[in-house]
Amino acid sequence: MGLEDDPFSTQSTKNGLIRISRGGRVVVTLGGERAARLSKALEETQNEDARQQLLARITGNYRRGNERR
Repeated sequence: MGLEDDPFSTQSTKNGLIRISRGGRVVVTLGGERAARLSKALEETQNEDARQQLLARITGNYRRGNERR
């Protein structure tokens, strides 16, 4: 099961938080400067695959290859 089968999704709140979720569960919530940088990076990225890779890197649990199948 990869990012194509189970993609990340984002939700922005009124107070500037960004929630990143996958599989219906919130994986991480970002606020402040990190949320602002992520928002800008997502706006600049045109390719959906690149967006998914960016979100995977932000969550931290997916960059070491330890996700289960």
